Parts: sequence; C-alpha cells; structure tokens
Amino acid sequence: MEKLPALIKDQPWYVLAEHGVVVLAAWWAISYVKKTGVKKIVGNVLSGALKAVPGAQGLVAKEIEQEVDKAVRDMFKPDAEVSLTEIPVHGIDKQELLAMMRRLKLGDVQPANGKVFAYVYTPPEHEHQELVEKAFTMFIESNGLSPIAFPSLRRFENEVVAMSRKMFNGDGGVCGTMTSGGTESLLLAVKTYRDRARDLFGITEPEMILPVSVHVAVEKAAKYFGVKSVYVPLGPDMRVDVDAVRRAITRNTVLIIASAPQYPHGVVDPIEEIGAIAQQHKLGFHVDACIGGFMLPWVERLGYPVPKFDFRVPGVTSMSADMHKYGFAAKGASVLLYRNKDIRKYQFFTYSEWPGGLFVSPTMLGTRPGGCIAAAWAAMCAMGQNGYTSLAQGVMETSVYLQNEIAKIPGLYVLGKPHMTIVAFAARDINILAVADVMEEKFGWRLERQQKPACLHMSLMPPHAAVKEQLIADLKVSAEIVRQNPQLNKAGSAAMYGMVANIPAPELIEGFLTSFVGKVYSS
Repeated sequence: MEKLPALIKDQPWYVLAEHGVVVLAAWWAISYVKKTGVKKIVGNVLSGALKAVPGAQGLVAKEIEQEVDKAVRDMFKPDAEVSLTEIPVHGIDKQELLAMMRRLKLGDVQPANGKVFAYVYTPPEHEHQELVEKAFTMFIESNGLSPIAFPSLRRFENEVVAMSRKMFNGDGGVCGTMTSGGTESLLLAVKTYRDRARDLFGITEPEMILPVSVHVAVEKAAKYFGVKSVYVPLGPDMRVDVDAVRRAITRNTVLIIASAPQYPHGVVDPIEEIGAIAQQHKLGFHVDACIGGFMLPWVERLGYPVPKFDFRVPGVTSMSADMHKYGFAAKGASVLLYRNKDIRKYQFFTYSEWPGGLFVSPTMLGTRPGGCIAAAWAAMCAMGQNGYTSLAQGVMETSVYLQNEIAKIPGLYVLGKPHMTIVAFAARDINILAVADVMEEKFGWRLERQQKPACLHMSLMPPHAAVKEQLIADLKVSAEIVRQNPQLNKAGSAAMYGMVANIPAPELIEGFLTSFVGKVYSS
C-alpha cells in the first residue's frame, strides 16, 4: 500500500475502503472467537505447535502411553483364569466351561443390589427375565436379513413398529424398522436425512444442528457420514437454547436433533418450539427418545408434567426409542420411526449388480439376530400398558424422593428439572467427582461421572427403590468426608477429570482415549 500514488491514497473512497477492510477483519475475528471459543483456539494452536516442534509428538505419545498403562492397571485386575490364545485342540468340558463363565461373571457389576446406575436395565420380575430369555433362545438361529425365510420375525418387527407408533401418537402413515440399538438408530437417521437432502435439494456439504447434550452416537454418525455437527448451548434449565437453534440454521442444514430426554441430565428438550422452527424451514427433525421412549408415555399417563415430545408435534419427522432400556427387552433392540415412507426410503440400502443376487437391506446390519427381535416383541406384549405404567410409578416415586433428598444435602443440587427417572446432581462447594470416588470405594455405589459441568448421573431402576434411603445416608457421609479432606480432589476420577478440564487441546485427550481402548482390547 505504501507504493500507491498519493493521489489515490488521498481519495475519500480509498480511505473508507481501507477502514472498511480493517473493520471487516476485526468483525470476523471477534465473530470467530465467539463462535469457536478461546479455549478451543488455544487448543488448536497448541496442537499445531506440537506437530511443528521436532520430537514433541514423540514425547507426548510416550507420556500418554505411561498414563494409559497406569489407568489400565488400576481398572483391571489380572485374570485368575488361564487366557486362551488359540482354539483348544480338544474341546473343554461343557460343565467346566459354564463354571468358568460363572466365575468370570462374578467380577461384573451386579445390578440387582441397586448400586449400579447405567448399562443395565434390570427387569421388574424374575419371571419377565425368564420369558425374554426363552423368547431369545427360541429364535437364536433366526436371521432377520430374510423376511421370506423367517416370516415370524417379519411379523414380530411389524408389530413392534405398529405398537411403538401407537405409543408415540403417530398416525397410520408413520412407519419404521427395528435396529440393534440407539447407536444404530441414530446413525441411520443421520444417513437418511443426508441422502434425502442430497437427492431432493442437491446439498453436498450437509450440516445438522445439535444440542451439546445430544447422545454422542450422533457425533459418531457425523464422522462416519461426513455431516458437519453444529452444536448449540443449553440454557440454565439444561434444555437446548431454542434461539441458538434458530440462529444456527444455514442453507446447508439438513437436520435438527433434540432429545426426550437427554441422557446427561434427564430433561426433555423444548420439542414443540423446535418443531415449529423445523416446519418453518422445511427441515428434518429427529427426536432421540432412545433412553426415555419407553418411560415418558407412562410417566405422562401418571399425571407428571411431560412436555409433548412425539408425533403429536407436527414438526417431528422421526423418532428413535430403545426397547432394551426401559422396554425391558434383550440387548440390542431399538425402534426407528419416520413420519412417512417418503422419508424412510432413504434409510434402505439396495444393490442390483452383485453376482450373489439382488440385495436389499432395511438397516445397517446384514445379519439381524432374530432373538433380539423376538425378545423385544415378547417383552412389550408381556409388560402391557398397565405393566409399564405400574413400573413407571414405582421408579418415579424413587426419582422424586432422591431429587428432594439430594436438595437437602448441604452444597448439593439437582441439575434442571428431570422429567422422568434420570437424575443428575452437582455440588457448589466441594468436588462432586471426589464424592463419587468416596461413594464407590467406601460404600460400593457406582454413580456415573459426567463433565461440563462436573456432576453425577443416575438412571433409576426398580431395584433402587429398596436402597434409596441408604443411598442418601451414604451420600451425606461422603460429601462431608470430601469437605473435610480436600486432598481427595487430587486423587481418583476427580484428579483425572480435573486434568482433562485443563487440557485445551482435544486431540491430546482423544489420543489418550484411543490409546486406552487399544490397551483394554490388547489382543
């Protein structure tokens, strides 16, 4: 610019243009910082610096490897059983095998004692579990890949979809399929809307709008299928910020996802408001009810306040719900529903050029275990609406009791206003993750640690009713122990999550996690 003739530089239009460039650059920089966040920018810079400095990545990798080895040693005791590294030459005696499996199972969590709050959805009665096991075993050799070869599975799946459609207030046009679980349901939903937008609207760089609390399987789908995740924040009530959803829409938006409820805190996102936005912009809107789909309808029937979350909301174009959670079916079984067949068709895979024959698959899997389909159908039929409602009543009473009692413990508070049987709580003046460590080490409670903000999660089941008073008593003691012993903040999961919170480069954290899972599955 110094070489420009003075005549040009003195012109009013040039002065305005020059200042305009500066203002535009400043505006862009401010917008970028607001959108990206200072911590993420610092993380990106740090990550880039590590790649640029010779030997730095090697040092970081070595440090990560040492931390991973320590974590694996702490979490997994050496197996007492002899490890198998090849198929036995002579088959092991069947009774000996079963005895070995029973011994190994003793090292797993025992949900019946009421001290487990995730992973396992304990059925209400032993008889129900027996029925599910028998239904699963009866169809253990069946394969849902071919409805022609296994018409019984076709009937079970169609009826599971139809019963779910009715439960979620869908009309006769609502249709769907069963899947292997919530992750597959969400993967398929993202893939469906991506393909639909490309076919109907020519969108080749698709984006989807997500609450930060949406299930992590959606981020997995984003990475698998090349869809950009546009995350929006939560409000103080832990529900997604509706105005932020509206502002995030671009010409490449193909899908909005919200939860009923979201897993971390158990609150239902504002589905009706988001549905109106989706309708206005003619966007797909998926409600992830994987954890709550088989609980919320009965909670609502009992008279508890539940926001509309299903096909009663006109803007909802699809839903997913897991039978193997509060539907008390065998793992893995989920249902994925669409507003109409014009949307669902983009889920299907077809190929006509394979020498093995014409091929069509309704879901992601090829082989589809018949036992899961049959057991889901049996579970729904056996429980019935009254059975599900009765069970919901008992677990909701436990949920309300725990929410009220936790609020009475000095320094502790419940996050948001849970709509069903998932409760998360945090602390104001002590480290809540240290509380979880004490609860586990001293009393055997396995509360789920969470972050952003640090809190503890409980997915409540029927067995928790019998131990709820003891849980509160132990929680009071544990909170006081942490309050009196601040050094506990530097040990266990409290120390680990504290370390992670202070690392600005996500690549380093994810490198640790990748190395960790590689060590866990070491063969």
